[in-house]
Amino acid sequence: MLTFIFAFFLLIITPGPGVLSIAGVGSAFGFKYGIRYLIGLFLGTNLVALAVVSGVAALFFTSPFLRVTLLTISCSYLLYLAWNIAFSGSEVSFKKYSHKPGILSGIFLQIVNPKAYVVSATLFSGFPLVQNSYSLEIFLKLLITNLIWIPVHFLWLYIGVAMKRLNLSVKTQRGINYAMGLAMVGVVLLSVFAFL
Repeated sequence: MLTFIFAFFLLIITPGPGVLSIAGVGSAFGFKYGIRYLIGLFLGTNLVALAVVSGVAALFFTSPFLRVTLLTISCSYLLYLAWNIAFSGSEVSFKKYSHKPGILSGIFLQIVNPKAYVVSATLFSGFPLVQNSYSLEIFLKLLITNLIWIPVHFLWLYIGVAMKRLNLSVKTQRGINYAMGLAMVGVVLLSVFAFL
């Protein structure tokens, strides 16, 4: 069980679309809208996990056309986010939003987020916890992952809100933006290798 917890923690703490976008919402709109968006991310994450566990995602990804289409949409969106983050100027900016994202925005991001599928497939297909009870194993894994997921995403929301309050130098702000943009490109590359 400790191996499962450690693996999930490493997979979830690394910057991906979910954590970078929740930080962006926190930075742009504060905790009130950040909480709404976080609820959407939470629901979307669990929908993806259930799709993976039930085999619905596997059925969807067996079609080469659907698989490549989703991968193209996901990677294009993530590269767009990476570009906006890296070249947002001298202000620390996880993602510029033209509207106030809510629950549906969070759900949508996770449904098109390739990292969500990779993490769910990795965790739910490996790391056996319970013998002879698939339903108990799935329940325990969902419970553990959500107990870790929630505080990690609250932390990223707090980081976004706190970053807005800091008075960082232009050089430091640009460096943060470039590093976060590169992290998003890394997510895209990992997604391509995982799905092809």
